[in-house]
Amino acid sequence: MKSLETSIKERIATLRGNEYFDDLPEAMLQEISACMNLREYQRGDVLFWEGDPCEGLHIVRQGSAKIFRLSLHGRQYIVRILQEGDTFAEVPAFDGSPNPTNVEALEDCSVWVINAEMLRGLIVTHPQFAQKVLANFGRMLRGMVHKVSEMAFYQVTHRLARLIAEMSEEKSTPHWTQEQLAARLGTVREVVARSLKELERSGAIKIEDRRIQIVDQEIFSQWLS
Repeated sequence: MKSLETSIKERIATLRGNEYFDDLPEAMLQEISACMNLREYQRGDVLFWEGDPCEGLHIVRQGSAKIFRLSLHGRQYIVRILQEGDTFAEVPAFDGSPNPTNVEALEDCSVWVINAEMLRGLIVTHPQFAQKVLANFGRMLRGMVHKVSEMAFYQVTHRLARLIAEMSEEKSTPHWTQEQLAARLGTVREVVARSLKELERSGAIKIEDRRIQIVDQEIFSQWLS
């Protein structure tokens, strides 16, 4: 990891493009911009580990990374894939607790870090900012409830189809191995392999050169419901 030099103009432009800061007054943006820095990571670098103190709110400037957790036996569950513009580490940044997850760079990337202590101070002194934080936390909680409901009510094949649909809409879709797909779904490689064969037999997808292609949208849509 190395720190990069940035201008005030670039920092404020980043804040204006982020959902936590996009409608804050100029004076607040100036204050926040003085407490943020840009870091560069190489593929495979760990940005932070579960249990580490949280340095601040993170915003992906370029590249991609994964948020993941590890079981006691080393099994990995990918919570989220981060891409350009995504914000993460909100919870520990605002509640002062240690990081609840691990984050690893999937490719060379640069990430903004905004000082957590300063942000917690803004919540106390600026009700407008506190309301923004509450609104975004509410959205995150609804998304988490949705994800938990999917894991509880849908079989792996249906969840895999939803993941394939989600990946096809991503800005840059990497080539995922069956192990990585399993990590995103909270299952194991053997179950993913069976689910892929089931989708392929149904005529919804085909797999060529280990890449998944949707070949019949109507059939594929049936797996999404």
